[in-house]
Amino acid sequence: MNDELFRALRSDIRSGLDVTSSVGNGELISHIEKTIFEREELRSLTAQEKRSLVRRLFDSFRGLDVLQPLVDNPAISEIMINSHEDIFVEEEGEIRRLSLAFESADRLEDIIQIVVSDVNRVVNESSPIVDARLKDGSRVNIVLPPVALKGPAMTIRKFPESPMTMDDLVRREAISQEAADLLKTLAAAKYNIFISGGTGSGKTTFLNALSQFIPPQERVITIEDSAELQIVTVPNLVSLETRNANTEGRGEITIRDLIRSSLRMRPNRIVVGEVRGAEALDMLQAMNTGHDGSLSTGHANSARDMVSRLETMVLSGADLPVAVVRQQISSAIDIFVHLARLRDRSRRVTEISEVVGLNDGEVQLNPLYEFRETGESEGRLRGALEASGNPLRHTEKLAMAGMAFTPLSRYEGPV
Repeated sequence: MNDELFRALRSDIRSGLDVTSSVGNGELISHIEKTIFEREELRSLTAQEKRSLVRRLFDSFRGLDVLQPLVDNPAISEIMINSHEDIFVEEEGEIRRLSLAFESADRLEDIIQIVVSDVNRVVNESSPIVDARLKDGSRVNIVLPPVALKGPAMTIRKFPESPMTMDDLVRREAISQEAADLLKTLAAAKYNIFISGGTGSGKTTFLNALSQFIPPQERVITIEDSAELQIVTVPNLVSLETRNANTEGRGEITIRDLIRSSLRMRPNRIVVGEVRGAEALDMLQAMNTGHDGSLSTGHANSARDMVSRLETMVLSGADLPVAVVRQQISSAIDIFVHLARLRDRSRRVTEISEVVGLNDGEVQLNPLYEFRETGESEGRLRGALEASGNPLRHTEKLAMAGMAFTPLSRYEGPV
């Protein structure tokens, strides 16, 4: 069916029924079906084609229009709308362009306004960038003109309905069983763990999996720009989300505000979805003030690079000597876990390092596990996350938690 006929159908349906009122979904579907069956030019369509058309028309009124089938498809992990007629998806790690298109840039902007209004966000020419989420928890980033030169742009990062477990990641060879057992013990023993990685490397997925090792009797506060964490094993959970400023430039609530507020909520642990700026200092101070076992993520190319980025983030919002910042990092964070998306598009843990303190003013890392590549087979990168042979130096928290420790080469978890 061509776009012109589709637009004519939508116009007929809209004029025959006030779809913006409190009309129920069943009544709307019945009206769409009636309109289709009455159109002479649609009589040649098969029953399956008519069902697909009914669904597409319904989605154009109540769903996300042409995006709705993509959002409903569990195999698609990312949807990238570069303009109203330029749509890409990532499916099974492969990015491809679709033949789908919106009727116009205005129609795409209508959908964008529906998305942001559902989470009480505002996006317009004066505030053209916003992060939001869909009802299913998918993360959404939106950029409008004049910042987006080709028209409204939207990126949707989808997440599985049920969060992946560490066992799932082991089966996918994203991490070895030995390393997963170690992290399970360290998380339970309240080591502060920071997850680093590039865009699309699986940081949020890994954070969700790691959070399942938090003992269920603890109180956890999560803090995010756009709520997407799925912590399902902790009943005593409070989820906090930032808020953009209103059209008058007031009412903004930042991650820094939420971290400070969370300290008055008696948390055992604080989970910061991602640190990008000056809030890194507040996160480090929280970790240094009795909130052991806290977790967070950040963008970097390696664990060492993440240390440098944290320094830069803290210095962007505080006039502190570099030596003081490095001391904060070394005393706050116990473990860095680095993830990467490799050239075969697989996502893997490539490094687990312990923070052992300062040496000549530099934060010192003790590599515990490193990914070693052994070749390729049928397009799949071969390799394993192997123990470096270096022992875990700081075992005080393990002892306080009543957990025994064995060398990494023979590590079997708590006993």
